[in-house]
Amino acid sequence: MAIYDLRCESGHRFEVVQSFTAPLPRCPECGAVTRKVPSTFGIGGGAAARAALPPPAEMMPQTWRGTYGGDREYVAALRRTAEARRSLEERHPELAGDRRPVLAHEGRYERSPLRAGDC
Repeated sequence: MAIYDLRCESGHRFEVVQSFTAPLPRCPECGAVTRKVPSTFGIGGGAAARAALPPPAEMMPQTWRGTYGGDREYVAALRRTAEARRSLEERHPELAGDRRPVLAHEGRYERSPLRAGDC
């Protein structure tokens, strides 16, 4: 299935999702014959850009198994990803989260760790 931008002879524009081999539908507004037109595209800042953000350190593998036994290529890629995240957090500190040291994380603080400055 593909998404096509279509336009009729009257200038109505719309999108349709259909297979590559299906015939083009008629215009839903006037019933005229349609043809494919070039699709518009987005440049940065959208959902795709947010999805491409490097993950925070908490989401990186923390064990030997998590690095596929220390696979050289995987570890090198992790280092590049971690460096990209550090660079991003330097430019945008609001993405860094709470970096204060944890003073207590057991007992009554298990669900909400006590951090420096909370007292």
